[in-house]
Amino acid sequence: MSSTTHGQPAQTGDYDFVVVANRLPLDRVEDPDGQVSWRRSPGGLVTALQPVMQQADGAWVGWTGTPGPAPEPFDEADMRLVPVGLSSEEVRDYYEGFSNDTLWPLYHDVIAPPRFRRAWWDAYVRVNRRFAEAAAEQAADHAVVWVQDYQLQLAPGMLRSLRPDLRIGFFNHIPFPGYEIFAQLPWRRQIVEGLLGADLLGFQRQGDATNFLRACRRAAGLTTRGSMVRVPRTWSADAGAGNTAGRRREGPAPAKDDRTVRAATFPISIDSAGFEAIARRPEVKARAAEIRAALGHPKTVLLGVDRLDYTKGIAHRLKAYGELLQEGRLRSPDDVLVLVASPSRERVEQYRRLRDEVEVTVGRINGEFGEVGSAPVHYLHQSYPQEEMAALYLAADVMLVTSLRDGMNLVAKEYVACRHDESGALVLSEFTGAADELGSAFLVNPHDIAGLKDAIVRAARISPSEARRRMRSLRRRVREYDVAHWAKTFLDALHGEPTAVEPAAVEPDPEPEREPSVQP
Repeated sequence: MSSTTHGQPAQTGDYDFVVVANRLPLDRVEDPDGQVSWRRSPGGLVTALQPVMQQADGAWVGWTGTPGPAPEPFDEADMRLVPVGLSSEEVRDYYEGFSNDTLWPLYHDVIAPPRFRRAWWDAYVRVNRRFAEAAAEQAADHAVVWVQDYQLQLAPGMLRSLRPDLRIGFFNHIPFPGYEIFAQLPWRRQIVEGLLGADLLGFQRQGDATNFLRACRRAAGLTTRGSMVRVPRTWSADAGAGNTAGRRREGPAPAKDDRTVRAATFPISIDSAGFEAIARRPEVKARAAEIRAALGHPKTVLLGVDRLDYTKGIAHRLKAYGELLQEGRLRSPDDVLVLVASPSRERVEQYRRLRDEVEVTVGRINGEFGEVGSAPVHYLHQSYPQEEMAALYLAADVMLVTSLRDGMNLVAKEYVACRHDESGALVLSEFTGAADELGSAFLVNPHDIAGLKDAIVRAARISPSEARRRMRSLRRRVREYDVAHWAKTFLDALHGEPTAVEPAAVEPDPEPEREPSVQP
């Protein structure tokens, strides 16, 4: 292999399929005696990709989740695990800073104000390059590399400069914002150029793909045709790496050696069969009965399960529930809300404030409407294993998903997968990717508190026949379009040759805006 970076030849590896993600698919567990072991993460991504990696002799590049030097690569769960080290300062600047205090709020429609700090951007560039170099070292000649999510948007472009022989895919698990929002980012062009290092870009919803294509025209001055973007081969090898050498080629005329990148929709899902199998276990069913008994055998159990995040609409959910109790349309102890809010990014100020707000609201509702021995809201600020979550899903008559913005929201699909008796009702925000697929849910605008309240009451008082009709439709969708289907569909498209669709090309703006130079 003759490609180079920074004057050094890129080394090829032994693996035909490489996944690059912010985190490894295993959690580091330290026993009381100091012994370190690794436990498989419960997420659907590893469930979907582990069979592919076993078949293709794959490697997974990611961070261990703990600051410090990276351990040596090792084999676990029939995968090659390649840790990437992050210092405490890089965790602060790359992960907590640029990824979660700049990109996360920006990509979620500025529900919270993003902060733009040049030191954070510098760390983001540096860490993305480290991930790209680690992946390039593991990938065999002409291997497939699949980069995951918003923390690594520069990695595709860096990988292409290191290893132009690779087939590179990228999947964005969160929304991609409209250009008027995305344009706030001082490094918008570099992000677009970094993403365009991929051959195939996957998004959760069609609107996300459309937003990205518009960003290609506006921020990078490129031409799009349907779902395709024409990328000049003359772009710098370090396009997306934060320098100015990768600027657009002047003139609209295409060259024969231009690359074509496809941006398309691939809605992610869950291991639906696996969740249903857990929910059918006798001990899980027994645990669900215990939960209802511990709640005082209410007529209706309403459930919310989220990371404690400002995008999830937890405050809107509590406001609607509190008003329903005040109006007498729901009554405690007959109608009980269980609110599971797992800890999330507790070193970020926005998240600390949100936790305080939620806990004050829960306390107020319980103080006004609770009785001795019973509380209208049971608030659990903890994380639980899949078995306990399945029991909660079985115990709940109504699932409340009130996100203000969500790429997909897999909790909605997990609830549906667990309802094997075809009972239960799902109240689902229309601002989730899941709303595009789960049309038989009670779809709501969580900002419309009156409409949200009406939907909650309808779901709580649903007839068994209507619940069965709705849930049967939901389960059919979740069962057929599971996470394995998602992975296979994306990888099949990545292996195929991109073909432009017939609509006329959309040229960049006649006078595309010029980027200011952003200095550290």
